[in-house]
Amino acid sequence: MNLSNQQLERYSRHIILKDVGAKGQSKLLNSKVLIIGAGGLGAPAAMYLAAAGIGTIGLVDFDKVDLSNLQRQIIHLTRDVGKPKVLSGQETINEMNSDVKVVTYREWVSSNNIIDIIKDQDYDFIIDGTDNFPAKFLINDACVLASKPFSHGGIIRFEGQTITYLPGAGPCYRCIFEDPPPAGAVPTCSQAGVLGVMGGIIGTIQATEAIKYILGIGELLNGYLLTYNALNMEFRKIKIQRRKSCQVCGENPTIDHLLDYEQAVCDLKKN
Repeated sequence: MNLSNQQLERYSRHIILKDVGAKGQSKLLNSKVLIIGAGGLGAPAAMYLAAAGIGTIGLVDFDKVDLSNLQRQIIHLTRDVGKPKVLSGQETINEMNSDVKVVTYREWVSSNNIIDIIKDQDYDFIIDGTDNFPAKFLINDACVLASKPFSHGGIIRFEGQTITYLPGAGPCYRCIFEDPPPAGAVPTCSQAGVLGVMGGIIGTIQATEAIKYILGIGELLNGYLLTYNALNMEFRKIKIQRRKSCQVCGENPTIDHLLDYEQAVCDLKKN
């Protein structure tokens, strides 16, 4: 695509990068990224992807903005309290960059809708910005089965982690964490707390991975778990191998359809 004079000025700091240039910026403007969860991780990821000129950004979240969100979810403002997060996020992005088309999905992801959401705009890259294990395993399984690259992110207290999955080219989330922990075994951010800036640190790394994937530059966190401890100010990059016995991406996968994990646990208990 030909860039307008306004776009040449807006994205000038990208364009002068030899690894991006006008051709790369055009790629970004033609790309589509889906962000599942418009909270601590998804909010900063969405803002930086919008600023970068990602052409289409999908936002998935059923929740409304709560006052307690504003300590870290920077895409929402005080005036947005009570408003659906996807609407608040859409308004912020629209004010920031009119080049970006925002597609909103005010719903929780489930085994019944996640594939349809991913396919809706044929998204190039998925960002997991959720805050619970059932959703994270569902996103992983859906992306593996749909052959979609995605970035996992997680934060709690003063710690964060992220890994990037590339279809058929490295380990998935289940290769590291085989199954979700039992309900209640791991506290949520609302129970254990989280330093507000943690979402910005990990969320912007996830946005960076999306941009690098679209441009085809650099080395992705494919096969690496990146962890961060804010108290020690320490990053660790841990090599992860693809697990041959992985239930979804292994040599003989046993997961061939999507499952809502919490519901499956309930069904097992009933039986």
